[in-house]
Amino acid sequence: MPGLHSALILHRGRPLAEVRFPGEDERWGSPLGVRAHGPDTLHDLRSVTKSIVALLYGIALDDGLVPPLDAVLVDQFPHYPDLAKEPERRKILIRHVLSMQMGTDWNENLPYTDPRNSEIAMELAADRFRFILDRPMVTRPGDRWNYSGGATALIARLIAKGTGRSIDAYARERLFAPLGITDFEWVKGADGVPSAASGLRMNIHDLVRIGLMIHDAGRFEGDQVVSESWLTAAFSPRADLQTGLRYGFFWWLHPAGDPPLGVAAAFGNGGQRLSVGLESGLTVVVLAGNYNDPEAWRIPVKVITDFAVPAIKDD
Repeated sequence: MPGLHSALILHRGRPLAEVRFPGEDERWGSPLGVRAHGPDTLHDLRSVTKSIVALLYGIALDDGLVPPLDAVLVDQFPHYPDLAKEPERRKILIRHVLSMQMGTDWNENLPYTDPRNSEIAMELAADRFRFILDRPMVTRPGDRWNYSGGATALIARLIAKGTGRSIDAYARERLFAPLGITDFEWVKGADGVPSAASGLRMNIHDLVRIGLMIHDAGRFEGDQVVSESWLTAAFSPRADLQTGLRYGFFWWLHPAGDPPLGVAAAFGNGGQRLSVGLESGLTVVVLAGNYNDPEAWRIPVKVITDFAVPAIKDD
């Protein structure tokens, strides 16, 4: 499994296996050389960050600090009054943003080294939020799923606006501290805004705490961190994907069951994976260095299918 940096497998909270390998790594696209990848080594999560942002929105929603799911998106950005006047754009609701069904043009199928990739263009834009909000409408909101780091940036902006704190500061206080997570990094773009789409860096043992919290219906060591009702909402299928998977609120879902019978998962470029077996009790974290490789998904799938699933059959 070339490119695998570390993997951690737990069943109902009990560790079954952990491996770590040295390998070439990056920090948000900048080479770091060969790293040893110890248990405390911070590692890019890339788009696993999106799924964590979804958890933060649920916390902020329960705190009464962010708009409800049926709120009109452009009304939350009154400093762009021209966009608020467009009838079709006014149909985009917060729920469409969280499920990546905004109906706007967005293309992340190009390599992330290509400035025409919409996420890269967003990072290069003078105003990232206007760039996202004024993309041309191509379909009715809610009709079609389209992968979008811009959607996550908007949700993170609403969290920051509602809480009065940057997304990383709010995460530290309301999600990470209750989980006992103290060491993390949230990489910022050129405008100083933390990248909600892909900028979070954590170590493998802290990332698995998020999976364990999900397994316990949002609780960790007896304290409710994320409400069970929000987890139900986040893991409810919102879109059927051509891959056979489904999509909730920034979480990838197993193709069967409502809620999904098998897995809710967070995926990240390069082979990053947090996989939570909602019924099996299986938690798998994979960190890898196959960035921008279209076949990078094969490593976490192999860890799960060849090692994790057979292990719990015998556990």
